[in-house]
Amino acid sequence: MQMEFTVGNIYEGKVTGITKFGAFVQLAPGKSGMVHISEVANTYVEDIKNHLKEGDVVKVKLIAIDENGRINLSIKKALPMPERSQAPAGRPRNAAPAAKASVSNAAPAAPQVVAATVEKSADSLFEDKLRMFMQHSESKMSDLRMQKDKRSGGRRRR
Repeated sequence: MQMEFTVGNIYEGKVTGITKFGAFVQLAPGKSGMVHISEVANTYVEDIKNHLKEGDVVKVKLIAIDENGRINLSIKKALPMPERSQAPAGRPRNAAPAAKASVSNAAPAAPQVVAATVEKSADSLFEDKLRMFMQHSESKMSDLRMQKDKRSGGRRRR
């Protein structure tokens, strides 16, 4: 009997392998997915072996199935809401990080981009975000260079 998997559902599986970047979890015979190290806990995970070991039975949420059929899982998103919603110590839950607070004209993410990224793997999602950040950063740096050139050019004429 073939088990059907649905994005957003929570499953129970057994950890079958651990790497430095994540853990492989068997959901059914012949079907396994990967929990990226960033999806193991709500806190920073330096060594995944401090959180999981082979043979552990864990609850995971299916967060994506990519175009190659790879299953992406999350342990932290399978946690009950009260555990997941706790903010890290040192910053109030609704406070913006310092870097975001200083950026006044950052462009909000387009709804189509957000919807499309749900289906992508964690690696391609990171690469997309990095590419968008680099493009935005280059644009800002170009604007700053132009402003600096205008200011220094005016001083040289005197």
